[in-house]
Amino acid sequence: TPGSSPRNLLDMDTFSKSDPVVVLFVQVSGSSEWKEFGRTEVIDNTLNPDFVRKFVLDYYFEEKQNLRFDVPPGSHDAFFGAQDFLGQAFVALGEVIGSQRGRLERPLTGVPGKRCGTILLLAEELSNCRDIVTMQLCANKLDKKDFFGKSDPFLVFYRSNEDGTFTICHKTEVVKNTLNPVWQPFTIPVRALCNGDYDRTVKIDVYDWDRDGSHDFIGEFATSYRELSRAQSQFTVYEVLNPRKKCKKKKYVNSGTVTLLSFSVESEFTFVDYIRGGTQLNFTVAIDFTASNGECAWCLGGPHHRGAGHGAGAMGTVAAGLPSQPTSLHYASPYQLSAYALALKAVGEIIQDYDSDKLFPAYGFGAKVPPDGKISHQFPLNNNVENPSCAGIEGVLESYLQSLRTVQLYGPTNFAPVINQVAGTAAQVTDGSQYHVLLIITDGVISDMLQTKEAIVTASSLPMSIIIVGVGPAEFEAMEELDGDEVRLSSRGRYAERDIVQFVPFRDYVDDSGNQVLSMARLAKDVLAEIPEQLLSYMKTRDIKPRRADPE
Repeated sequence: TPGSSPRNLLDMDTFSKSDPVVVLFVQVSGSSEWKEFGRTEVIDNTLNPDFVRKFVLDYYFEEKQNLRFDVPPGSHDAFFGAQDFLGQAFVALGEVIGSQRGRLERPLTGVPGKRCGTILLLAEELSNCRDIVTMQLCANKLDKKDFFGKSDPFLVFYRSNEDGTFTICHKTEVVKNTLNPVWQPFTIPVRALCNGDYDRTVKIDVYDWDRDGSHDFIGEFATSYRELSRAQSQFTVYEVLNPRKKCKKKKYVNSGTVTLLSFSVESEFTFVDYIRGGTQLNFTVAIDFTASNGECAWCLGGPHHRGAGHGAGAMGTVAAGLPSQPTSLHYASPYQLSAYALALKAVGEIIQDYDSDKLFPAYGFGAKVPPDGKISHQFPLNNNVENPSCAGIEGVLESYLQSLRTVQLYGPTNFAPVINQVAGTAAQVTDGSQYHVLLIITDGVISDMLQTKEAIVTASSLPMSIIIVGVGPAEFEAMEELDGDEVRLSSRGRYAERDIVQFVPFRDYVDDSGNQVLSMARLAKDVLAEIPEQLLSYMKTRDIKPRRADPE
């Protein structure tokens, strides 16, 4: 929810101060079109307005959500002339969320030759009942339903809806052959249990499990989240009632009882909680400079050429693999960036909003590096071993293009050195204040698969994620294995603690329409979508809570 407070606005009224309003425009993804999203109230006669009306936006870490704030004089509403305009500011939503305490001040521009003041943007996450409940129940003297044995009871939980209907929200496990079951503790989000309404009815049915699926109804009882939560200080016993039995039998008391043994509530933290608490995302880039990036004419168009010989830099490939040749994956025409540069821009421009110093270490691997022509698997693109950081994504692109002119594409393709380099940095600060994202852009011909798997398994216990973008026509089976979505990655009997790798092939995002902006937005969305969950999984396994943002 961004709120806005312009400061020191231009005074456009002759006899009093301006009457400003803020109009929010949102850029349509993949186009240059802006759509009005909403506007604040008008505040009369002030140059330092604090607007009450907030804009409620859906936030996606993995998307570049460009916003434009226009400040026309409110008294003229939509029909103001250029002479009345008080200024405008452009900002990405991620920049506001990634700024300290979710506060970002931007200068207003747009009136030639005049200082238009500033606009202060504040972002806060709407709390949508993020608590998680853990509870345990047992039952006593339930009705016997099975002819040869006792019952096999289980519980079914339902939350009530606004229209009086019920929706199933949880089933316990079946406890076999007992009338006095003790079910395992289970965890459920509060919003799933009662949609955040603490007094809403929660209905619980007790069933006897049958193999054929025709489970026998034992009875039911009703409660609410508020009533359940009282069990934190005392046992709560519920009578299980079967309405049909109650009608038929005069002496019917109940069909047993269910006791709530324990009930505890924990807050579920979000990605935004950690970013607001000061967690910094540190972005590192590693670019493949191996000779297999230069497609020789005789192997274009088919996957058969992807042997180890290419990764090792066969001379025929090196000759054809000059970055200045259109057959090279590094080739940038005067009209279009290379696939490497496009992927770097698409991912980097989103991540940089969460990195306060905007300095990005950038490495190349698999090239012969001047002056002595030694093969290097982690050479700084800016040629500065002491400080491999580049200023902003534009600085990384500049250093990358400079390196293409000075190094010789060679091989082999080793991922492990650069993964271990970033892992070494990540291991120095593990308190949750720093999280590292390594972007590897490669043609997929990996030479050190065993060492890379070992490096990733080790890195999976550290505050870091790895994004791999595969460029070119290769078959990327090795990259799919590293991704670990289907089968958890392992090395020498050790399994990765968390899934930290996300792989996508660049070719899946080159569409026929030629809308490069939209294609790259889709690429960034898919590779970055898992980062918030990966960060949260690290924090959770280490029991790291977000730091509280400093009070205003």
